[in-house]
Amino acid sequence: MKVKKNKLLLTLFIVTTLIVIVIFSQFNFIKEYYSLLKNVDQNSVNMILNSRSAFDNYYIPGQKNFDVQHYDLNFELFPEKQKIKARVKIAGNLIDGNSGDIVLNFYDNLKIDSLLVNGKLSGYSRDSKHISIPVKSGNKNYDLSFFYEGTPKKLGFGSFMFGKFKNKSIVYTLSEPVFASTWFPCNDLPSDKAFVDMSITNDSSYISVSNGKLMEIKTEGSKKIYHWKTLYPIATYLVSIYSAVYNHFSQKYISKSSDTMNIDYYVFPEHEKFAKIDFEINLPALKYFSGLFGEYPFIKEKYGVAEFLWSLGAIEHQTITGIGANFLGGKKFFNDVYIHELAHQWWGDAVTPETWKDVWLNEGFATYSEALYFEHESGKDALVSTMLSKFGDYNRNTLYNPGKTLFGKLVYNKGAWVLHMLRRRVGDVNFFRSLRNYYRKFKYKNASTSDFQNVCEKTSKLNLSSFFNQWVYKGKGLIRIKYKLQTDSLGLKKFVNKIFLEQVQKGYGTYVFPLDILLRNPLGKDLKTTRNINSKNTSFEIITSFKPLDVVFDPDSWLLAKFTKMANN
Repeated sequence: MKVKKNKLLLTLFIVTTLIVIVIFSQFNFIKEYYSLLKNVDQNSVNMILNSRSAFDNYYIPGQKNFDVQHYDLNFELFPEKQKIKARVKIAGNLIDGNSGDIVLNFYDNLKIDSLLVNGKLSGYSRDSKHISIPVKSGNKNYDLSFFYEGTPKKLGFGSFMFGKFKNKSIVYTLSEPVFASTWFPCNDLPSDKAFVDMSITNDSSYISVSNGKLMEIKTEGSKKIYHWKTLYPIATYLVSIYSAVYNHFSQKYISKSSDTMNIDYYVFPEHEKFAKIDFEINLPALKYFSGLFGEYPFIKEKYGVAEFLWSLGAIEHQTITGIGANFLGGKKFFNDVYIHELAHQWWGDAVTPETWKDVWLNEGFATYSEALYFEHESGKDALVSTMLSKFGDYNRNTLYNPGKTLFGKLVYNKGAWVLHMLRRRVGDVNFFRSLRNYYRKFKYKNASTSDFQNVCEKTSKLNLSSFFNQWVYKGKGLIRIKYKLQTDSLGLKKFVNKIFLEQVQKGYGTYVFPLDILLRNPLGKDLKTTRNINSKNTSFEIITSFKPLDVVFDPDSWLLAKFTKMANN
């Protein structure tokens, strides 16, 4: 996805994209990360989707020396003025050494009134994306208090937005991947998870929603203050605010251990009747994933969905998914979106990637979770049809460290295919046991691709180096094979079928994989067998009691591969 600067091309692009989105609504990479262009900063969209510049100079070495333990975030919202007034307290500690500068991400457009270090006024220096605070030797633990105000920048997909629906104001945030610091100072590394207290002050007619558990609602004059608290650590890109004139309703989830949790919904009053139909999927999906992966990770808090004005999008903020207004129609057209975002509570929110190079551990897992749920509901045919809808070449980059395609089909759909192929490689028992072990080991922590590989190898007792090299680390695209079938009679109703395979892909030298082969019998009694392919050119023979009508490779659609018949010489 690329935004053209030329106005005519931009208009044509918008119209074309909207049509494509309607037709191909199953492609969650579009649903989750595409927004109406009028709602976002164009340069920022270009930065994220088409270059690495969003990350340029964003992370600097000093950040890793400060480990944030807790954020106390207090925001007073002024929607009509499109301004905020904030008090943020950060508790953390220095890891190596106890002097020098504490460096945090914080965009420089917000005016700091004062900054305190351990209760005392402090100086600081700033550049466009950072604030550096000098600290003296002798301390390891620090409390930083920021008092500031202004209008946050609208970067990325709309990091901090003021909007209106039916002439009523709505405020919401969407900070993924590196834009939380447009509205609060933070160590915006996905690996520095912390606990959060969030207090939101707005007009008393507004409901203000955030991550975690609602602790208190206070009324002060014409305003209400909502205090939310996370009981589990959270990455900064998942910290969120929604504040609007909402209607609230809920469902009850009861775990196998009899814990009771609310599934809370916050929707515009005009859409409540639609939401009560569309959101029904969340309860059965939550039960299914809890049984499949392990109990819902934030059982002491909630799961929630809040409607917002990202009109063609959805985002998996921890315990409170944001769903675009256009995804509410009362027709259950977008069950895959709700399933995808719910699955992120396990894959991305509870188990968070170590770096953005590992983003497929979020998006590939959530995308494959859609297929798993549809398989659970409707059987193997639904699994196959879902995966085929996500089939593609994906030849631009590797899945690990995808660069310019951070939020493209490669990460979502090829990521799902890699899990699908891994399932075939290790078998169902080992695959689902690996997912549960991975979740259990890294819940509330961070994990890398190598961490996931290690869990799978330990669980399956298989060396998966070649698998991860060809599909994740080194290989681009898919397997391309040219084949030839030659059948000769041996007499007495016996035939020798000679099969020749040649790997011709350019994105990786030689793939190693199990290949299922189906020889079609004119009488309907087909023969299915499997061969392990481990060379660029492969030939083998299969003896049958019939002359096959045809050969079908990968009949059950387990491989990201294309097969083309060799031309006759």
